[in-house]
Amino acid sequence: MHVPFCARRCGYCDFTLVAGRLDLVEDYLRAVELEASVQAPPAEVDTLYFGGGTPSQLPGEAFDRLCRTAQAWRPLAAGGEWTVEANPADVTAGWIDRLAGHGVTRLSLGGQSFDDDKLRLLERDHTAGHIRQSIAWAQSAGLEVCLDLIFAAPSEGLEAWRRDLDHAIALRPGHISTYGLTIEQGTSFWGRRLRGSLVEVDDGLQREMYLLAIDTLTAAGYQHYEVSSFAKPGRRSRHNLAYWRGDGCYALGPGATRYVDGVRETNHRSTLAYLRRVLAGGSAVAEREELTAEQRAREALVFGLRQIDGVCAAEFRSRTGYTMASLVGDAIERFTRQGLLETVSGRLRLTREGLLLSDALWPDLL
Repeated sequence: MHVPFCARRCGYCDFTLVAGRLDLVEDYLRAVELEASVQAPPAEVDTLYFGGGTPSQLPGEAFDRLCRTAQAWRPLAAGGEWTVEANPADVTAGWIDRLAGHGVTRLSLGGQSFDDDKLRLLERDHTAGHIRQSIAWAQSAGLEVCLDLIFAAPSEGLEAWRRDLDHAIALRPGHISTYGLTIEQGTSFWGRRLRGSLVEVDDGLQREMYLLAIDTLTAAGYQHYEVSSFAKPGRRSRHNLAYWRGDGCYALGPGATRYVDGVRETNHRSTLAYLRRVLAGGSAVAEREELTAEQRAREALVFGLRQIDGVCAAEFRSRTGYTMASLVGDAIERFTRQGLLETVSGRLRLTREGLLLSDALWPDLL
């Protein structure tokens, strides 16, 4: 469920959202309900995920209504995982109780940093204190916590990033995701970089920061199970694992992408266009692609390689009908010679060096 509302747009953000437009909440809820009514009949699912935007921006009654829509449209199986993303500045003890009351099991918190100066530079509206309090309330209510952190902010040094990691570990979230700051075209940070008022961290330091995260978090008992993801044993994100396995998923809301029976559809990314079309009785879908068997196999390979365990050659052939060699044998051989891929016990996986350059590999495999 994509919830597109934010209090404001951060300088690095290029997500589908509208800032300061809570006046659109009623139209959004009606549109989501209409979109759900024309999709496949209600069916039980293993995971639910409310992302954004900022789901915690929704007023209480609106959030309750969205939960009812989700539970009627795709009821959560017993023992299922239900994640809701939140901005630390929005979280209150009462809101956490509201999550728990609906059966939400997991809070995904966009903390980003424990350095208040870095948070201001990233144009976040919360403080380190908000992060600590949000995690304490969630843990007291029995919710799992995923904490997102950003590294390589302009002017950030290695020791500052080490302190962020240490602060995060001390709070004992079950899951930590780390992302290097990327500056995308169309964001305000992009313009600032072009004007020279914002300077990116150099590649060498970004590399050191990523490796520091791997070593620090694994030493603290977190399993590095995906390029950007670390979890305590048994705390991996089941929802994200479904994506990386190439499983099907349903989706509602502006910019949301569903993948059902080999067909991928993406809704209009403009929230206003999405609302206008759906409320007028039109389709929410802006893009549709039916993947061939080969395309599905190639995607399965790339998603599999994002996981630290890599891809089992025998399982891949059984599942897709293709061998990895028949699809991209030349690329695999080249990346293996370059020390970016390796085969261990029948599994193809990224090396430590390959983890640092993984995004550069995917085009050759797709």
